[in-house]
Amino acid sequence: MKVVILCGGKGTRLREETEFRPKPMVKIGDRPVLWHIMKIYANYGYKDFIICLGYKGDKIKEYFLNYEMMNNDFTIQLGNRNEIQIHDYHNENDWRVTLADTGEESQTGTRIKKIEKYIDEDSFMLTYGDGVGNINIGDLVKFHNSHDKIGTMTGVHPSSRFGEFTVKNNQIINFHEKPQTKSDLINGGYFVFDKAFFDYLTSDNTCILEKEPLEKMVANGELMLYPHDGFWQCVDTYRELELLNILWKQHNSPWKCWE
Repeated sequence: MKVVILCGGKGTRLREETEFRPKPMVKIGDRPVLWHIMKIYANYGYKDFIICLGYKGDKIKEYFLNYEMMNNDFTIQLGNRNEIQIHDYHNENDWRVTLADTGEESQTGTRIKKIEKYIDEDSFMLTYGDGVGNINIGDLVKFHNSHDKIGTMTGVHPSSRFGEFTVKNNQIINFHEKPQTKSDLINGGYFVFDKAFFDYLTSDNTCILEKEPLEKMVANGELMLYPHDGFWQCVDTYRELELLNILWKQHNSPWKCWE
């Protein structure tokens, strides 16, 4: 099963970073958030990726074209670039990455429709290029296979916009700065779709995944929810990026399921 990752948006709310690179390339630690997402899937054996490119897509192409050189020691014979000796080893040797230009101005639904030609299997996975979590991908796929609907969406608990606290006799006894909410679920990405999902999409640049396609699937009773009660965090703002970097530096990153 292939994993499709939407990486074409402009990330305007993270302008401090995205003025120079696409949002999936902003770094948690020394690796792009896109790499972290791919590592989550790869940990469960899903290593065939399709990256939907748009805004500054050349930066993502360059990253993967130069992946071996940027992540290993190597020796090069000057004057003959064919003689390059890689000295180290990384755990991504068996990844297969398709980099697909889907248009800088395309909406999310359009981007997915444009990569339909790369999907040969009966179903595929889809996520956004800016959200990490400790989602059990194996259980997600089992859940999707357990029903006969076209799509499965992972519902997650978002971070609260404000700090939450517990009060007893007007005294604050517990305070959490922007914790995850306990009740509401939102679209966290990490979808699984059957190929019939492509019939809900158009190649028109205005096709927004979260609008008519998903709304129509809901109306037709073809979208199921996989609830995820664990950690999930998107990278929409610089403060959220800082939070993930703090967790990574503290070796307290719940989404890190690989060695």
